[in-house]
Amino acid sequence: MIYILLILILCLILCSIRQINEFERGILFQFGKFKRIMNPGWRLVLPIIQSYSKVDIRTKAVDVPEQDAITKDNVSIRINAVIYYKVFDAAKAVIAVEHFQYAVSQLAQTTMRNAVGAVSLDELLTERDKISSEICKIIDEATDPWGIKVENVELKDVKLPEEMQRVIAKVAEAEREKQAVITKSVGEKESANNLAEAAKIMSQTPGALHLRTLATLNDVSSDQSNTIIFAIPIEVLNAFGQNNMQKVAEKIIDKKDK
Repeated sequence: MIYILLILILCLILCSIRQINEFERGILFQFGKFKRIMNPGWRLVLPIIQSYSKVDIRTKAVDVPEQDAITKDNVSIRINAVIYYKVFDAAKAVIAVEHFQYAVSQLAQTTMRNAVGAVSLDELLTERDKISSEICKIIDEATDPWGIKVENVELKDVKLPEEMQRVIAKVAEAEREKQAVITKSVGEKESANNLAEAAKIMSQTPGALHLRTLATLNDVSSDQSNTIIFAIPIEVLNAFGQNNMQKVAEKIIDKKDK
């Protein structure tokens, strides 16, 4: 009889052994009331009078489903994010809230829509880090009573309507054209200043203009396909007119007679 009793006690002990892994914490209930937190290792949980729950305390990455939102300037967008959190108090995570994973996900969705609605589209596109930090702070404060620490929130993607994408592309193109025109005008101004400085130097140096002309002709003549045009003052052409030639001939004859 004693052996049978010992065997029953041994079987009861073996059936009562529960293993808590290093990345888990156990929540022990006795007669339905919270008793204590069980640390990693083998722990005894007596049948009938005791029960327990395991809580994973590792950092979790939860993908927040894509949400429809409207920005402060009434632009409809679709946005999704990822939230990183961990349980720092296993007892609160089990007792204070039902299915804390689902609760955190729902809270993240609501907070994300509210945060997007408080900023304009330009702020959302240019200040993602700031908005992510604000969302993280709001969620962390709300989940602190649940024993959950929100470590980070990252906005993954912001999808705009096709019409808005075309508008933004046109704005970017206009900005690039504006910058190109400004750059070109600055270059022309510098070129004009350099030309004015060169003209000033050549005007003050005798023979500089002739040397520059000869150098230009030499460069042009290296390519036989080019056509060279000489700009001759109209006074020079008039000197070769019929009346002028006759006057020149008469002057030469008068000089010979004398």
